[in-house]
Amino acid sequence: MKNMMYHDKIEINPLICSGKPVIKNTRILVSDLLSQFAQGETFESLKRGYPGLTDNDIQAAIEFAVDTLNNVEVAELQ
Repeated sequence: MKNMMYHDKIEINPLICSGKPVIKNTRILVSDLLSQFAQGETFESLKRGYPGLTDNDIQAAIEFAVDTLNNVEVAELQ
């Protein structure tokens, strides 16, 4: 898939869902989409479950997660 910028699709606002990342202008949590996707849901089934959700919204959630993980510093466990 072509890499897109997620910044226009993901919103973090302390007044919406306690500041958890959501698809912009919705209350659809990025974590909910990723969890369902990890459990085997497809883009099509996610869009059926969340009317108005687009392929670009789902792709943005995935890219947000990747970018977030790429910027986490992990300390070595002893």
